[in-house]
Amino acid sequence: MKTTYSALPIAPRALKDLRTTDDAGRPTTPFTDAEGGAPLRCCLRRGEPGERIALVSYAPLRRWASEQDIDPGAYDEQGPVFIHAEECAGPDTDALPFTNSHRTVRRYSAEGRILGGRLVEDPAAFDEAFTEAFDDPAVALVHVRAVEYGCFYYEVRRG
Repeated sequence: MKTTYSALPIAPRALKDLRTTDDAGRPTTPFTDAEGGAPLRCCLRRGEPGERIALVSYAPLRRWASEQDIDPGAYDEQGPVFIHAEECAGPDTDALPFTNSHRTVRRYSAEGRILGGRLVEDPAAFDEAFTEAFDDPAVALVHVRAVEYGCFYYEVRRG
């Protein structure tokens, strides 16, 4: 799905760290994905059968906040994400990924505080949800997350 907004994968610097030790301090344990289908946050696509991947704990707001030199406080959370076990080329399209199911678009302020969110049920409604979020000048970025488990999929930043 094309969009006027860009889905940002996990940054290469963070991926380098996560491929050794995850954000919970656990060593990364790669495995071969026999079935494929894992939503990879490094390249924003589903994994192929036989690819080497890892399931790691990732703290997206904490990493963003450290770039901004702010403390997200109690909003700092970490959760499971799949990544390639070795460096990959990143996304190969500007199409919006992982729109095949209901998602939550969660809004954050420049101070790293949650400002609300929106349930997106229709793949065609993502642009509208992002526009609505960024029409609020207090919103600095949004996270797209799974509804069922709250897992982080990707980030969209203002401008």
